[in-house]
Amino acid sequence: MTLGVSDLDESVRFYRDGLGLPMQERDPGSDVAFFTLDGTWLSLYPRALLAEDATVGDDGESGFSGVTLAHNVESEERVEAVLAEAVAAGGELVKEAGDTFWGGYSGHFADPDGHLWEVAYPPLDDEADGE
Repeated sequence: MTLGVSDLDESVRFYRDGLGLPMQERDPGSDVAFFTLDGTWLSLYPRALLAEDATVGDDGESGFSGVTLAHNVESEERVEAVLAEAVAAGGELVKEAGDTFWGGYSGHFADPDGHLWEVAYPPLDDEADGE
């Protein structure tokens, strides 16, 4: 997944230094940053260049883009901790953590570019895991 960001250095600090995501080495001055996650990679790329690459206009600076990224964790306490990490790193708490209509526990934060992340504890039973 690639996020178009307005300030690459600020976003690298947020994800690498603030949230502690493991970043691959990158050349100084490179216009892309990659983070290796379990089962996927997160990449950050300047928003204008990402829009240009996709041949769409970069006019969506405000409002909901229609995408929320989700990060599932192992407990309600971990939901609270990740939200606090995001805020301490410069993110904005969008929705306090709490019980959900689907039986879980979650909250939302926005990164420095306004990308929405849901941090959720989805209590799964053995049947849901296929066991």
